[in-house]
Amino acid sequence: MSNKNLDICPSVAQELGVTEWHPIRVAARRTGLSAHVIRAWEKRYGAVTPHRTETNRRVYSREDVERLALLRRSTLLGRSIGQIAKLSTEELRRLVTEDETAQRAVNSGESLEMVPTTGHSARVLNACLEAAKELDANRLQHELDSAVVTLSRPVLMSDVIVPLMQSLGTAWREGSARIAHEHLATAVVRTFIGGLNGAFHVPPSAPQILVTTPSGQLHEIGALLAAGMAATDGWRTTYLGPSLPADEIAGAARQSDAHVVALSIVYPTDDPHVATELKRLAQFLPPTTRLIVGGPGASGYRSVLDEIGAIQVTDLESLMRELQALRVAPAPE
Repeated sequence: MSNKNLDICPSVAQELGVTEWHPIRVAARRTGLSAHVIRAWEKRYGAVTPHRTETNRRVYSREDVERLALLRRSTLLGRSIGQIAKLSTEELRRLVTEDETAQRAVNSGESLEMVPTTGHSARVLNACLEAAKELDANRLQHELDSAVVTLSRPVLMSDVIVPLMQSLGTAWREGSARIAHEHLATAVVRTFIGGLNGAFHVPPSAPQILVTTPSGQLHEIGALLAAGMAATDGWRTTYLGPSLPADEIAGAARQSDAHVVALSIVYPTDDPHVATELKRLAQFLPPTTRLIVGGPGASGYRSVLDEIGAIQVTDLESLMRELQALRVAPAPE
């Protein structure tokens, strides 16, 4: 793409020695970030500094696009954008390479088998999986409590809690674990995340998020993980449990002045009652509260979510990107 196509000032292009510029929509497509997130990362974290065309449009060099892509990959691996935005591009490359290598090792574990890798977080994860496999709730609680001392909260969530619950969910669906294993771990993790959220000081100015599932949605693993991840990013997080009616969710949002309500939908994917509850919730929520919906079953309600203007996320990584963007975005009128 030439600079002429973007009407960038020729003298600026010549001075910078850059002949390839990309508008924000191209940068978004090439990096996998939304234009909204790119602008938010620029404004709050100084992640990149785009140049401007003669008509004041943002344009990004090839190096800018590479840097944004690296930042995205790093956040997908559990890093906070606030921690990595000031790193040099070369430092980002090294960090992403190291984290992706470690993640591939962790992902090579199957179901409830032990994860064949080294490192303290991997050992904690293995111990938690073993405790869940043995239906030993006390041991599982002990392993998680001990990990609070030796692991940072983001690492504990991204390297232990998330793969633990995902492994159990996969094992249950594949038949290599019983529902009792999942229920035991869910009960322990629910208590643990509640204590974790209360163990760290969050300033009163931090935004408030409520996490739950709509009425009739009883699977809460996704909601628990969402609550934990939001807490690691500095949100004042309240987990309300599963299967709440729309009026109860909206009432809690109004009482707590929630900036965001996050819902997890798993199964079924075609329940008219859930569709009705989503519409009612959109009517009852305060206008300043944003609604985020995700989970394996959320795509079944896409038309309803589009209709009510909900933010749709496909996984925990996209949830984190949206939350990071909402922290700096002005509240809707």
